[in-house]
Amino acid sequence: MSVSSVEAALAWEVSVDDAPVALSARGDLVAVAGAEGTVRVLDAAFGAEIGALDLPGGALRVALSPDAQHLAVTGPMGYALWRRVDGRTTVRESGAWSAAAAWADQERLAVASGRRALVLDADGGQLWRTEPAASTVTDLAWLRQGRRLAVAAYGAVRGHERHTEQPVVTYPYVGSHLALAVAPTGKWICSGNQDASIHIWRTRDGSELTMSGYPEKVSRLAFDETGFWLAADGAPDVTVWDFAGKGPEGTAPRSLRCHETVTALAWRPGAAGHLASGGDDGTVALWHATAGRPEARLRPARTVEGDGAAVAALAWAGPHLLVSAHRDGRVRAHAVPSRTAL
Repeated sequence: MSVSSVEAALAWEVSVDDAPVALSARGDLVAVAGAEGTVRVLDAAFGAEIGALDLPGGALRVALSPDAQHLAVTGPMGYALWRRVDGRTTVRESGAWSAAAAWADQERLAVASGRRALVLDADGGQLWRTEPAASTVTDLAWLRQGRRLAVAAYGAVRGHERHTEQPVVTYPYVGSHLALAVAPTGKWICSGNQDASIHIWRTRDGSELTMSGYPEKVSRLAFDETGFWLAADGAPDVTVWDFAGKGPEGTAPRSLRCHETVTALAWRPGAAGHLASGGDDGTVALWHATAGRPEARLRPARTVEGDGAAVAALAWAGPHLLVSAHRDGRVRAHAVPSRTAL
């Protein structure tokens, strides 16, 4: 490691018998999903396994509910739900590509299912669904405290209110959306796109902005907890855009250079502006991502070497524990210093 054990102590390490593709951390749990559909639910403090399920056809995303009592996993052939109290698993092999799941609160979640989004209760009962989009739903997110659902598919991001099959607002963009990020303030909706751009809509009036010129497709976007900072891949540098005030129009991002290829992004809980990034070389970097001036190129505050196995996913289990999943099956948790330091 390039960080001393005092600065980023290894809290635990486990291995799973599937190549990880996604992580989720809520409350006292961490869930890791593998490419072949194996999902392990771990105790965040010690790494001990407390639950498991399998999704036929493989997994793409995993999402724990806010109260850590339920879990959703999505994949190419459908989705599955897990209940903590008794380990009950409900598998829906719909045959439809299910790219993502997002919890509105501890009782409701949305699941992408082919060209629709399904809104379910925590046990899988369907509450309502959207009308079919023009193509497969690639991502979705809640805003307005779970009262509106943003659904991304080719050509547009559409907003649906509760029980409204047809969209109440449409944000058009001719292109393929790969990732969706909604500011916690509800002020902005952003999409990372196949055409190597980030497209932004202001929800209040629908005004829009495109940040183009990335050398690669933008497939990872993440707002910090304040909603003022957006991190994105699409280049060897991670770019961090300032959304305070009137937003990023006419500004330049900060650039964070550590990895040849960025494979994961995760903001630390809180307002300190700390970001974790992962790369295909197995390195995890910790950043004061909002330091410096626009156009600044920042160096990592800390790095943790991962023995060469690419980082598949990152998640913060609270403000002091950073979990990384590596493609060789290792899942590691590092204790990170206080929010005011890295």
